[in-house]
Amino acid sequence: MRQIVQDTSQTTTADPAEPTDRHAGSVHPDDYRAALSRLAGGVVLVTAHDPEDGPRGEDVGMTATAFMSVSLDPPLVTVSVRNDSRMEELLSRQPLWAVSVLSESQRHIAGRFAMRGRISDRLLFEDIPYYRGEESGAPILGGALAVLECRTEQLVPAGDHTLAIGLVLAAQTPSADGGPLAYFRGKYRYLSK
Repeated sequence: MRQIVQDTSQTTTADPAEPTDRHAGSVHPDDYRAALSRLAGGVVLVTAHDPEDGPRGEDVGMTATAFMSVSLDPPLVTVSVRNDSRMEELLSRQPLWAVSVLSESQRHIAGRFAMRGRISDRLLFEDIPYYRGEESGAPILGGALAVLECRTEQLVPAGDHTLAIGLVLAAQTPSADGGPLAYFRGKYRYLSK
């Protein structure tokens, strides 16, 4: 726990280990990260097809826990995408994407697409069963609990991430088997029955 000490002249003394680029009055990144790790989130795989990468294009995917419904009418969702990532660059020029809501049996897929310094996206998709979405052309995972195909309506810069707000073009619930994969306190979890 960090403590700020005030003297009689109303000045504060900062912890020298704290980042110097903090905004006045803002929370320390470690405290923020720890607090939000207590918020359980569903795990999804966001995918898109890049038609400009190679003769047949390339599929791109990323694991996300910052995904949510925004509106019922019109049906809108949002996903938070790290700035300067492959997905952020692709969605800035190609508006169609898909979301596969992962089941607890797809934990290995979540880990694969969340790795830092990972191998190429082409290899990540190599041994995973998927099909192409009719509306988005994006890969959709077999065995996903739910599937949404989206078209970006707005990209909103938000700190070190960009919020991609998408209009839902198609929604399906192809699999009723198993429970959802969740993320809590920095680990993938399963819901207790």
